[in-house]
Amino acid sequence: MDIKEKAQETVAKATGEHSGKQGLATFYRLLLLIGGDALIFLLFAAIGRRSHSETDTLVQTALTALPFAAGWFIVAPWIGAFKRNIEVQPRTMALRTALAWLAAWPVGLLFRGIAEQKVPPLSFAIVTLISNMILLEAWRTACAWIVARTRGR
Repeated sequence: MDIKEKAQETVAKATGEHSGKQGLATFYRLLLLIGGDALIFLLFAAIGRRSHSETDTLVQTALTALPFAAGWFIVAPWIGAFKRNIEVQPRTMALRTALAWLAAWPVGLLFRGIAEQKVPPLSFAIVTLISNMILLEAWRTACAWIVARTRGR
């Protein structure tokens, strides 16, 4: 069994899907959401670094994004942001995304504070809350809308 098959089997067990076809669809759905979310956090970090005239290498941008992405990927699954079939329900996706980001945001700030060894300023915390909320909502809701329309054909 190769790594792809093992990953599909693990996802199928975790989501309760035992059909190979459903397991594969779930695997690709999760890859889409995880990949898109990671890109959103990289975009947020790149915009922030650029607005502060900081040097912009991919590694530095990734390190800036890491605390918030880690907070998101730790908390969001527990709130249902990766729940099965959410990718075809734009309203549910928008709600779950908002709830998950509200819960993940303080975790990301905590990780950022630990990494920087200082408490992030309130203005930074507010900008982070609002900016990532807008970016995550736009990406995930648009994704759900497009996937729902594509499946409906």
